Amino acid sequence: MDNHFSLKGKTFLVTGSTTGLGRAMANALGAAGARVAMNYQNNTERAESAFDDFKSNGFEGGLFKASAIDPDDISRLRKEIESDLGPVDGFIVNATPAQPLKPIEEYDWDFYQSMIDFFIKSPYLLTREFLPHMRQQKWGRIINIASEVFTRGVAPFSAYVAAKGGQIGWTRSMANELAPDGITVNAISPGWIPVERHADDPEEDKQAYLDIIPMQRWGVPKDMAGATVFLASDSSSFVTGQNIHVNGGTILP
Repeated sequence: MDNHFSLKGKTFLVTGSTTGLGRAMANALGAAGARVAMNYQNNTERAESAFDDFKSNGFEGGLFKASAIDPDDISRLRKEIESDLGPVDGFIVNATPAQPLKPIEEYDWDFYQSMIDFFIKSPYLLTREFLPHMRQQKWGRIINIASEVFTRGVAPFSAYVAAKGGQIGWTRSMANELAPDGITVNAISPGWIPVERHADDPEEDKQAYLDIIPMQRWGVPKDMAGATVFLASDSSSFVTGQNIHVNGGTILP
């Protein structure tokens, strides 16, 4: 029986993949046999350590520094990946900026714009850059890392929530547009899965969220692995325009 979860022979890019959820997803793709382009923009030492760990598991890939929101960087990134690993068959939009919770009076438009850049501009630019190859071969995978905050309407978090809503809408529209070409476009919406940037979050906030998780445990980055490999593989060839919540059963409105 064929292994429909195998990604052997495929090349995937994961933006923002040297920490947190991105790092776990990159390793999951590598374990499934994909060649993985791990991407970062800042902290080269940390990125090289993450990539060394990736390679120590016997996975195949490369480490690439580039901004996920700059068109020139993305064009250069495509050329470098193609030279080192081959054409990109699919990508995961995961890179993110800081995500402070603030009341509306404390946000300015520049911050709103930064959210839009990472969650709408980035998938747009990446798709424009990598689409020709996927269309030519009639196979491709685009996976947006969204968030349950849109469905829950989390506050005070309007900039992030609004941009994530736009990202989910973009996913649904693009899924319909690219379906005839054999390209699936889906989203994964994790719940609050603490990673490095959550180290200083208030303990009372963490406990309040933990209390609403039916599985009665925190999610961990590797909990993203199954959904990631499923949506990247041939097992999901008839699944597109979907938003899979990875949140331990937390009830959504």
